[in-house]
Amino acid sequence: MSRLDALLEFAQRALIEPLGQLAAATTRSVRALIEIALRRRRRLMIAAVLALAAYGLYERPPLQAVRRGEVLVRTNVLNGSANGYSTGAVLVLPAVHQVRRYSTRDQVYRSAESASATGNAPFQSIEGLSLGIDLAVRWTIDPARIAQLSKEFPDDINTDLVRPAVQGVIFPLFARYSVREIFSSRRAEIQQEMVTELKPKLAALGLLLRGVDIGKVDLPPDYRAGMEKLLAEELETEKIRYTLTLKEAQVKQMQLEAEADKVRRQTAAEAAGVEQVIAARAQEETMKHILPFKQKQIEQRKLEAEAEKVARIRTAEGSAEARRIEAKGEADSRQKLADAEAYRLELVGKANAGQMEREGTLIARYPLLIQKTLADKLSDKVQVIIAPTPAAGRFIGSNLIGNQDSTGSNDGTAGASPEPERSR
Repeated sequence: MSRLDALLEFAQRALIEPLGQLAAATTRSVRALIEIALRRRRRLMIAAVLALAAYGLYERPPLQAVRRGEVLVRTNVLNGSANGYSTGAVLVLPAVHQVRRYSTRDQVYRSAESASATGNAPFQSIEGLSLGIDLAVRWTIDPARIAQLSKEFPDDINTDLVRPAVQGVIFPLFARYSVREIFSSRRAEIQQEMVTELKPKLAALGLLLRGVDIGKVDLPPDYRAGMEKLLAEELETEKIRYTLTLKEAQVKQMQLEAEADKVRRQTAAEAAGVEQVIAARAQEETMKHILPFKQKQIEQRKLEAEAEKVARIRTAEGSAEARRIEAKGEADSRQKLADAEAYRLELVGKANAGQMEREGTLIARYPLLIQKTLADKLSDKVQVIIAPTPAAGRFIGSNLIGNQDSTGSNDGTAGASPEPERSR
């Protein structure tokens, strides 16, 4: 029991008392807020209205921009009027205006069910054969009528408007032609007829037809094989016909080329003959002027030869006269040279005779000069000693070394003596 009491007391202190205090404080706060709201209920109502208006403007803004490549149509639900806008921003009031956007770019409708011969809705030819055609219809909304027709436009224009109009035209149109005409020969005609019939229908709906394109034509397999074989034969026939036409054109071309070559040769021959005649006449006229000129040249060459002959004679005479003058001058020069040489020899002889006379006198006076001169002529290394003339039959230096005995005389040697002072 004591534990249970302690637990209850703890729960009362930890949970019940704080919760009671929190409830009392909450009650006081709510009562204070209610009193404040009652005092300021007008301001609170205005704030609530402004908040609701701001939320509404955020969720549905009153201005909507017109994007590039589209037209925005604003319809007034009060009076039913509609206006179209292609640029700028448009004011749209909630619960007053309704807005629809339409693309101004070209859109394409394709009949997927009729693209194959085994599809859900194939086309029928005049023979009753099923065939599939890849058909593309390009259309766009008429911007001038979009405002007045926008209320009648469904959400899916391609399915609800374009598809019925196209199917109402193309199915009866293809049923008037054969498979062969649709497949090959009259495809362009069918396409143009389709444009002619479909354009006013789409215009009545407020749509503009841009064009119709017929693509691949899907035929039944058996008929396709026969058609391809037939087309191949036709192509071969056309090829042969074109080949024959080409051959005929080539033959005609060869004939024309031969005729042209013949005419060209005749013209060339005539031109060559005329050219030769003109050349002969020109040569004749030229010779009339050339012959006098040649004669003048011959006369000029004769005169030049005569002048050259006279010039050579005069040149030879002048050369002979010059040689004679040169020979005469050379003889006079040699004579003068010989006279000068004789005069020189005479003067030299006289000078030599005088010199010899003076030298003879000097030698007679000084006989030792002969020996000195002889020694000087022998070599510059020889030392000369001037001594008196020896006696007859004795050595030239016997007076310098004194008398010797008979042995010394017989041997012809001289004793050693001190070397006298030498002079050069």
